[in-house]
Amino acid sequence: MDFAVNWGDIALLAIAAFRLTRLIVFDKITEFLRKPFLEEVSEREENGEETVYLVPKGKGIRKWIGELLNCYWCTGIWVSAFLLLSFVYIPSIAVPIILILAVAGIASIIETIISYLTGH
Repeated sequence: MDFAVNWGDIALLAIAAFRLTRLIVFDKITEFLRKPFLEEVSEREENGEETVYLVPKGKGIRKWIGELLNCYWCTGIWVSAFLLLSFVYIPSIAVPIILILAVAGIASIIETIISYLTGH
């Protein structure tokens, strides 16, 4: 396998992986993807507050996917592998998607910083 990835490519891939991983694991818009594999379980804490946990459903592959979707770090590894392999083997399709995800990732980081600084 002969390919070269420079530091700029790595930065774009890292930001794109960050954004796609958050999209899959946390964002409301992709909740329908997680729903078949995760269920919400509520528990009342000693202080009276209710805490909601996500628990993988079922057994076998369904449970494995639920565990994957419930782990940001685990999903991030697979997303990174997918993006890198796509970038190397089908760049004409992957690069525009990676750029969109990277721009969205940078925008989300900026928004988080602005919200923190302004107290919103």
